[in-house]
Amino acid sequence: MEKKGLLFVVSAPSGAGKTSLCRGVVEELPNVHYSVSYTTRPPRPDEVDGKDYCFVDEATFRERIDKNDFLEWAEVHGNLYGTSREALMSRTEKGVDVILDVDSQGAMTLKKKCADGVYVYILPPSFEALRQRLTDRRSDSEAEIARRLQKAREEIWNYRQYYYLIVNENYKDALRDLTAIVLAERIKAKRVNLSWLEETFIKQLNKGA
Repeated sequence: MEKKGLLFVVSAPSGAGKTSLCRGVVEELPNVHYSVSYTTRPPRPDEVDGKDYCFVDEATFRERIDKNDFLEWAEVHGNLYGTSREALMSRTEKGVDVILDVDSQGAMTLKKKCADGVYVYILPPSFEALRQRLTDRRSDSEAEIARRLQKAREEIWNYRQYYYLIVNENYKDALRDLTAIVLAERIKAKRVNLSWLEETFIKQLNKGA
């Protein structure tokens, strides 16, 4: 039943927990790779280059744009973010599922190019909870938090463009839901390799007849 890997695209307002959930799925399930995006924003104190993001300067990022290295890219909160075409496609071609977290703008770009992708939106339980999470993170100024909350109000209306919605009120429950989505998508009938099905069952039935 060899088949191409699936693409899971996860979006959420900044601070809703999408990155933690994506990494949690990778730890829970085999054969899932977390796609590390490129960005021009400076790393936070606890972030590691190549693990959390591939941190590059704007000139390097724009060179990659010119070379068509990104499957999608967007400017978010004044910084550039992009998904490596080669890193993603090389894994799905080998049958490895890829999960990535991107903002709504990037997700909608991917949706136009990757119609077979699975698109998931993560919601916070409330705006107040989102504000508290951004504050507790202690990595942004009050002005930046206000800007991120305003962006969240605008982006949340894109939820209609996604196939699944998860409310991340409790991490354990939200992780269970996201893991369930991955497992369910893997066994959908439309994902089955038809050549394998025909060779294994249909032709054998014909021989028996």
